[in-house]
Amino acid sequence: MKRRELLQALPAALLTTSSLAQTQSYPSKPIRYIVPVAAGGGSDMVGRTVTDRWAKVLKQTFVVDNQGGGGGVIASQNTAKAAPDGYTLMQGYVATHGTSPATRKLPYDPVHDFSPVGMIGGTPNVLVVNADLPVRSVKEFMDYLRAHPGKVSYGSAGAGSLTHLTMELFKQQINSFMVHIPYRGIAPAFTDLIGGQTQAMFPGLAAALPHIRSNRVRALAVTGLQRHPQLKDVPTLDELGFKGFDAMQWYGVVGPAGMPAAIVKQLNDTLNTVLAAPDLREKLAVEAIEPMPMSAAQFGQFIRTDIARWTRLARERNIHLDN
Repeated sequence: MKRRELLQALPAALLTTSSLAQTQSYPSKPIRYIVPVAAGGGSDMVGRTVTDRWAKVLKQTFVVDNQGGGGGVIASQNTAKAAPDGYTLMQGYVATHGTSPATRKLPYDPVHDFSPVGMIGGTPNVLVVNADLPVRSVKEFMDYLRAHPGKVSYGSAGAGSLTHLTMELFKQQINSFMVHIPYRGIAPAFTDLIGGQTQAMFPGLAAALPHIRSNRVRALAVTGLQRHPQLKDVPTLDELGFKGFDAMQWYGVVGPAGMPAAIVKQLNDTLNTVLAAPDLREKLAVEAIEPMPMSAAQFGQFIRTDIARWTRLARERNIHLDN
């Protein structure tokens, strides 16, 4: 090799050597784990439960950084702009990497601005009705809708939320109409459902369980491909003949785009080790979450599929929150 070519190749070689050394020593300092919600909620619990165990496997500290605001937009932007060295990770979930990209313009690209690391798990949504409504099955609910055209309303945690889009998917499949009443969160939506101001809703199972167990609302069906262990007598929509209802409230881990493949694999392998522990399953059961270990590539495909699903529905139902 000529002297000039050698000098030109030297910086790249040094960079490769430096990157290799960095990868081999990873993690050598605490890892920032951004949770895109305020402290104290279910999503925060998931992040702290997982990172507490993950830290022991990686032998390195995780620092949970709660960044609420903008429906996860602020946290997503900060994560996308961080150095892709494996020391900034974010708990992506169905809003940041599913429903929001489908219904509004965002200052980040949910696919190209991130490195998928791995799935944590998910919890289904459940079709519930007011306990006084004279229906005990999905078929009876459909019959009730046909018998009371335009007189049934449903609540959601907000326009564009999973609770909104899942019910719109249901309405589309049964070719029926219900008035949408968006609330600022799931708690006030439940208050009006229990009080009879609305008649139905499609909340996440964790939020619904206390009300189902107290018989203040009635569960008719759940999303997902298998019945949930905490509602074994409630059928899935899939087994009732409705297709496309494998959607759920899910949580996973992403980092900035361009993370070294070796670091992504190390993080994915150790995360999946954490998810395999029986005590973690018991902990996540508080939020009705079932662990769903995946490879990084599988998780990346899961995100793309989820975005495509909700984007198609938003287009068909004319749900555009920027309008």
